[in-house]
Amino acid sequence: MVSIPAGSFQMGSTAEQPIHQVTINSFFLGKYPVTQAQWKAVAALSKIKLDLDSDPANFKGDSRPVEQVSWREAIEFCDRLSHKTNRIYRLPSEAEWEYACRACTNTLYHFGEMITNDLANYNGGVGGTTPVGSFGVANSFGLYDMHGNVWEWCLDRWHSNYEGAPNNGSAWLTDKNKVDRSLRGGSCHYSSWYCRSASRNRDHPIKKYHSTGFRVVCSSARNS
Repeated sequence: MVSIPAGSFQMGSTAEQPIHQVTINSFFLGKYPVTQAQWKAVAALSKIKLDLDSDPANFKGDSRPVEQVSWREAIEFCDRLSHKTNRIYRLPSEAEWEYACRACTNTLYHFGEMITNDLANYNGGVGGTTPVGSFGVANSFGLYDMHGNVWEWCLDRWHSNYEGAPNNGSAWLTDKNKVDRSLRGGSCHYSSWYCRSASRNRDHPIKKYHSTGFRVVCSSARNS
């Protein structure tokens, strides 16, 4: 886990509107997406609500990101880990994710305006996922794989734009009629446009694909 400092930033872009100021409290975020080895370890813990397949990934490898996991399964992972460690683990909000990805930058990607297959795993460059951290390009917060490799689930219900979005970094959970959940970061099979810091995607919380994974937030200790 990496400590993400508190701060404020301009969330969104000319494509993701409206651009708005968001203030974020400090939190801890996974340095990498959750790996298959980590998934297997947590899947072996006692069930909270859902059964978990211990080896769901299409592209096998302990150090590769886990994929083919649904939003609900990612929530189960967080719940099991929280119960085991007596700390609160959860998915990041969209605002937390973008803030952490940007790491005080305002360019398309945390490393600048241009992206190549030497910097990130996207657009089918290597045909599948790669072990986390393979490209050795961490942002200034110390996070890897924020662009490409796998889409990452966020807590938020999907909203088509930022009209009425929270400005305090919390997940946008209003409107129970909105079932889809937000995804961030692009993936190994998507073009560079979808790998931008501001780019957004969505899917149904029970859907799972070989380009969808997640990383976790640790926010505080649980009450004993």
